[in-house]
Amino acid sequence: MKQNFSFDTDNMIIHMVGIGGISMSGLAEILMNKNVKITGSDLHSTEITERLRNMGADIYPSHDARNITNQNLVVYTAAVSPDNPELVEARNRNIPVIERAELLGSIMEQFDESIAVSGTHGKTTTTSMISSIMLEAGLDPTIHVGGILDLIGGNTRIGGSSYFVAEACEYKDSFLKLRPSLAVVLNIDADHLDYFRDIDHIRSSFESFLSNVRNPGHIVLNLDDPQTKTLAKTLTRPVTSYGLNSAEADWEAEDISLKEGHSSFTAIYKKSVWANVTLFVPGLHNVSNALAAISACHALGIPQSAIIKGLEHFKGTHRRLEDKGNVHGIRVMDDYAHHPTEIQATLSAARSLTSGRLICVFQPHTYTRAFELLDDFSRAFAQADTVVVTDIYAAREKDTGLINSRVLTDRINLNTGNAVYISEFDDIVEFLQENAQPGDLILTMGAGSVYKAGELFLAASKSLNQQPSVSGL
Repeated sequence: MKQNFSFDTDNMIIHMVGIGGISMSGLAEILMNKNVKITGSDLHSTEITERLRNMGADIYPSHDARNITNQNLVVYTAAVSPDNPELVEARNRNIPVIERAELLGSIMEQFDESIAVSGTHGKTTTTSMISSIMLEAGLDPTIHVGGILDLIGGNTRIGGSSYFVAEACEYKDSFLKLRPSLAVVLNIDADHLDYFRDIDHIRSSFESFLSNVRNPGHIVLNLDDPQTKTLAKTLTRPVTSYGLNSAEADWEAEDISLKEGHSSFTAIYKKSVWANVTLFVPGLHNVSNALAAISACHALGIPQSAIIKGLEHFKGTHRRLEDKGNVHGIRVMDDYAHHPTEIQATLSAARSLTSGRLICVFQPHTYTRAFELLDDFSRAFAQADTVVVTDIYAAREKDTGLINSRVLTDRINLNTGNAVYISEFDDIVEFLQENAQPGDLILTMGAGSVYKAGELFLAASKSLNQQPSVSGL
């Protein structure tokens, strides 16, 4: 049963297991702003954990039963195992234990106007676009986004109004703990198959999420996506639809122009021209994300001028086609894409950013995803000239021996013949130094630690202070 918690007492102490996570850290910041005392644990010291320490949080460097003392509540992420010693100790002490999404849901309940952005891909970017528009409109929202957004100086912004905007993650049905007043569904793809049985199970979960929208509430749906379009037939809440390729949608985009680093389009609302829109983020997928943001913000009654300016001011989030640097005429970028659909969209956008070759360094994320979607992954890299595949980032999983990156590399080569397997980041850097040429774009890609390979290449190449070899790939 869903619990509701009040966070308005100076005496409350909440412990957060895995406090350094992008969502957990943001929730910690929101709670500290409400004078809640925060303790937490994380195995890694990062800029995020240091920021929380400086704000007053007590953070332990290990998961230990001794970290649990007099807390009133313990919060954990879906990736934490039930036998975690802190969870075991909390239960032994009869301290309430809840999952992160339940905490997010309880916080969301305190806002009259809450926007939850869901979908297999594009959540962080679309949430950030909506946030930029709301800030432009002067709505002073509280923002909880799954990435670092320079516009708000991090992943969380504490507002002073009744508006709250956040991502809604489907993994392990986390978003079923949320009851937003407006919900966005961007797309529904086969993913997280370590939890979901199949696409029907995933679609059913999204349907349950939308049934939690407050009444009357509002729903924004992408009619380009076949699964999302199927959901549209089952809903009782008011719905606004959008789509780049759907004549049935309320919102459409025409005259789309994709150029290096930016794009433009004409937004059409119910078959009439609404406005010309310019984006300073690349790719057709971002035109779709922008149309979702327009649909949501228009439904909230935000003026047209604020919507247009908010999108113009949006410059992207970290790890979404993020420019990392340029050395000897070689550009290095990084992207979080880790699902075949995301990979294809990101490579398409990256292709427009270079007149040279596109070299993708890919780190698969979780064994389950790599195994279940192997065929899709094998076809996803056609737009890259070369794909360097490194070892699978295990995240929450253990290696069962079913899949490895050598198998994925071989399957990619059956389709496009452009892949090479390299395990160690230092060896990847050496490969890039020997083969990348001025004018090329190196794109590190994945939800794990692969961004470090790009950073190592930049640092090593600058320290050499000489041109890399131009032997060619």
